[in-house]
This record gives sequence, structure tokens and C-alpha cells, in this order.
Amino acid sequence: MNSKREPAWVESPLQMICVVEAHHAGVLGPSTLVVPRAGLKALKATRRELARLDLPEGLELDGPRPRMPRHVRAVGDAFSGRVQLRWLTARQPHIVVVDDGLATIRLLELIAEGPFRPLLRARATPGPLRKVLGLAAALRLRTTEVSVFTALEVPDKLAQAVREAGVELIRHDFAWLRAQPLSEPRPPERTVVLGTSLVRNGLVHRERYLKWIASLAEQEPLAYFPHRREDPVDLALIRERPGITVHEPGVPAELSLRGLAAGQRVLSLPSTAITSLRVLLGPRGVAVEPVEVPDDWWTSRAAPSLRSHLTGAART
Repeated sequence: MNSKREPAWVESPLQMICVVEAHHAGVLGPSTLVVPRAGLKALKATRRELARLDLPEGLELDGPRPRMPRHVRAVGDAFSGRVQLRWLTARQPHIVVVDDGLATIRLLELIAEGPFRPLLRARATPGPLRKVLGLAAALRLRTTEVSVFTALEVPDKLAQAVREAGVELIRHDFAWLRAQPLSEPRPPERTVVLGTSLVRNGLVHRERYLKWIASLAEQEPLAYFPHRREDPVDLALIRERPGITVHEPGVPAELSLRGLAAGQRVLSLPSTAITSLRVLLGPRGVAVEPVEVPDDWWTSRAAPSLRSHLTGAART
């Protein structure tokens, strides 16, 4: 590792893109080493695609590593146990948190609620030790300079509460990615559907989701871009439906769909991609349409608070 470069630890494709954006925006300093977690195919594909683009000066994409560096300047998953342990065992004077899906909004909500709210995932059922770690991480953030770098739509009241808690909130609009030349051919279909992890996570009934996809395909041809965590069995069923072209899971939608043209549209259940694709594609005349989850789609595993959180994301 180049000791002159500040490491940024990434565990998802979106985190990797947002670290590049944060470096481009000058939030991370002059030299950044992007360190991806080992063992994740989606990160390898995203790293490969980013390497083909014109990376900002001073940024280097490192190879995958199984362990998180001791000192990191930027992370994406503030609810990760290994990230929280690093915050406690290796004091970092300034921490930058980049987008990691809708979990970023939950992080901001917990920060706004006060220092004694443990940093735990919305769907978590933690034991006593995990609660203690989440609380310790929350308290550590209160004694550290923290910046949250996000493209998500943050309500004004929440943004004000976060800033009053001493956390810097920096908004961005994917300026670096928007400036990159287009390389991938766009799908010819008018409608693009983004896959979801809600089925695989047991939050949405599989049969209702698949029936919805089939009903869309009966109206017009579809291009289906799977979520990286979708069940291969579900994808096989979707492939069997006439009128649907299923693309291989790989790079995130922000990279694979940025070439869509005016007149095309993107449909998506609640997802961070709704906001990011609106930023990227809105000026091109592409409609990005959130689809609210009907009440009878939810399973018993989807708590009312989680449903409300995701439904609110779909309405933004």
C-alpha cells in the first residue's frame, strides 16, 4: 500500500463510485487509495469499469483486500461491525461516510436523534454486545469530525438536525461520473426495470413481485437489470418470460444505465438508484419512476417502521 495515500474502505459498488466522487470534489484530500473488500464479484466488476474511465488525479484503485486497513479516511457502511471496531481501536481525526444505499438516511436519522442512539441497521435484531458496539460507535462519532457525502435527497429538517449535531453534510450530483464519456450501448427497450433485493431479503412476496414483472412484459418489451443479490432461481424464471431481456448482474445501474436517452424510462422499487439515476439521467430526458410497494406485497418480516422508511424513499 502506498503510505502517502489515504485509504478509503469500500464494500459495495455504490460506495466505490461515491469515494471517487468524494475525491473528485476535494473532500478526501489530494491522495486517495480505494481499497475494496475481497470476495465480492460486484466490486471487481465495478473496479474494472471505473479503471476504464478517466479517474481523478491523485486517486488509485487498489486490489481487493480481506481486511480493512487500520486507518481509513472514508467508509460507506457505518453499520458494519468491522467499521465500528476500527473507529474505536484506531482513532481517526476526520471520518468521511459516503453513500451506502438507503442506510445513509437511517444513519442521518440516528445522528439527529442524539448521541445515545446505537448505530444499528433498520432490520437488525442485535444482541447485547452488538448494541454496546453500536452505542460506542455513536458516541465516538460525537467526538470525531464527521462528514457525510451524499447524493440522496435529505429533507431540510433532517439536514438541519444533522448539522446541529456537529456533522458536516455535503451534497453532490455525481459531477465526475456525468463528465465521463459513454462507452456501453444502451438497451433498445423503452422501459428498463431495476431488480430488487427485497425479495431475497424476505421482505416482499416472491410470487407478487414476479407477477408484476410478467404483467409489465405483457404490455411492452422490457430490459431487466438484476440487483446484485437477486436469487438466481428468480432470474431464471424472469428469463423464461417472453418480452424480457435479462442483463447479467455486474456493475451498478449508475454505470450501466448512464447512456439511456430521452424517451426511455426506468422503473424501480424503493432503492437508492432512484435518486442517483434521476441526477444522472434527468437532464437527458429519461424518466426515473419509483414504484411504491403495495401493502399485500409485504411479508411479516417487514416491520411497519421499515415499510414506512422504504415507502418514503419511493415517494421522494
